[in-house]
Amino acid sequence: MSAAAPAPTTASPPAPGGEAGRSRPRKVSDLSKLKARDKIVVGLFLGVPLLFVLALVVFPAIASVILSFTSWNGIGGLSTIEWIGTKNYSDIFTIYPPFWPAVQNNLLMLVFLFTIPTVLGVYLAVLLDKELRFTWFYQTAFFMPVVLSLALVGFIWQLIYSRDQGLINGLLGTTIDWYGDPNVNFWAVLVATGWRHTGYIMLIYLAGLKGVDPALREAALVDGCTERQTFFRVVLPVMRPINIIVLVITVIESLRAFDIVWVINKGRNGLELIAALVTQNVVGEASRIGFGSALATIMLLISTVFVIIYLRAVMRDEPGGTA
Repeated sequence: MSAAAPAPTTASPPAPGGEAGRSRPRKVSDLSKLKARDKIVVGLFLGVPLLFVLALVVFPAIASVILSFTSWNGIGGLSTIEWIGTKNYSDIFTIYPPFWPAVQNNLLMLVFLFTIPTVLGVYLAVLLDKELRFTWFYQTAFFMPVVLSLALVGFIWQLIYSRDQGLINGLLGTTIDWYGDPNVNFWAVLVATGWRHTGYIMLIYLAGLKGVDPALREAALVDGCTERQTFFRVVLPVMRPINIIVLVITVIESLRAFDIVWVINKGRNGLELIAALVTQNVVGEASRIGFGSALATIMLLISTVFVIIYLRAVMRDEPGGTA
């Protein structure tokens, strides 16, 4: 006969005063302290940036909207502010000569950035996505202008546009003042701005292409699609969030373009932009804070429209989004 199997034993629960019972309160105490530390850390990580955003973005924006209904010149205290209603806006649209040329220049910059640098950036991203030789070198070379400010871009291109020693005049044998002639200076600025914008768009789309599921391209090729058809009918629609981001970025870039025209001639003589007009009125010799605030408010409203478009698209893509 085989030996009887040993009876199963049931482990008795640890005594309340045992080792496990003694360590449990200590664990709860440590966890409580950890949660308190986490709350402090999270509060600092969220609170400090929030204070900076409120102090440097939200409050100045609200103040600009309020001051746009005044004729304050920045001299004296707040008691010297005179409320004039919508007179600043009326003057901007009717009797302020530089405003409509500035609007036209901003629109031209928007159309130009969309049609040439953006398309070129997408094309470069598609080429670099093919893992060509020395891809890292091309990425660095095309992205290098992005890390430069527009003011520095303006100085760099001044070496190319110089009337006496510039590269273009040296190649063409001409003496055109590319930055000084009001008939051509804005187009020269567009080329310099597009040089920087192309690398920015290239990087965004290159990151988007890396995230596209390769199975989608393989399925399209199996169905007989050419490489061009695959990109425009499969890949580009999949990158819809990237397209919206590029739309918003391009609009904002065209609106806030300020540095490059300011370092050339302070936004005058054919280089009028809305951002330059704001600076001329707020910190210029006239010091018309109220009038400049009205111009800034117009820029804010235009930007807000495209930011809302972007947020609605993002909310629509989120699970459960109803935007």
